[in-house]
Amino acid sequence: MNRDEQQTLLLKGSIEVEGRVVASSNQALLVTVSLDGLEGQACYKAEAGERPLWDFPDGLWRREVAAYELDVALETGLVHTTVGREDGPFGVGSLQWWVDDNEEDHYFTLREHPQFHDWFAALAAFDVVANNADRKAGHVIYDGERCWAIDNGLCFHEQTNCAPSSGSTPGSTSTVICSSGSIASRTATPVTWATGSIQSSWRSRRVARADWWRTRRTRSPTKTRTGRRTPGR
Repeated sequence: MNRDEQQTLLLKGSIEVEGRVVASSNQALLVTVSLDGLEGQACYKAEAGERPLWDFPDGLWRREVAAYELDVALETGLVHTTVGREDGPFGVGSLQWWVDDNEEDHYFTLREHPQFHDWFAALAAFDVVANNADRKAGHVIYDGERCWAIDNGLCFHEQTNCAPSSGSTPGSTSTVICSSGSIASRTATPVTWATGSIQSSWRSRRVARADWWRTRRTRSPTKTRTGRRTPGR
């Protein structure tokens, strides 16, 4: 099934939950998607299942979709087909085409293989452009033929998380962004849609947490069972 067929199935198919992905931090679910006799499996991440983060606003699934859209625009082929759905079993969220990996390989087992060096170089450039703050070793999986980048929900932060290496030249990031031609303008719509009003929501959350912390710090100390005095809770 090609990418267009996968996208159509993910966007329009009925969704049936099969189970939860073990050890997933944001309640990722394995689902089966069906449409007109076709079936496929996907990873469903509902906003309702996300754990709140102090440095990212709710709606991480939008960033998953935006990462895929950026991958398509850059023509890097790193991220499997990902779409947004408003009618999921647990509400709005993302669906990403399921990859059957061997559950053994990850970055540290794959990086020594010369055939993957170009792929990892492309991934490093992609993560700089997407400002990925969370590329763990397990976020690279191997399906027996090729590697895939998964768990891209912590991309597109308003503050820079990825910095050029010491050997980079000024403007190299811009060169990467524009190497496929007007990438900024081509990705403006999906990225803007994915992040929404991120700056205003992020700032309001940061102010609210700062006020909470100041209040917590100014409360009277309390005693623990050991008799030690601790700041008020």
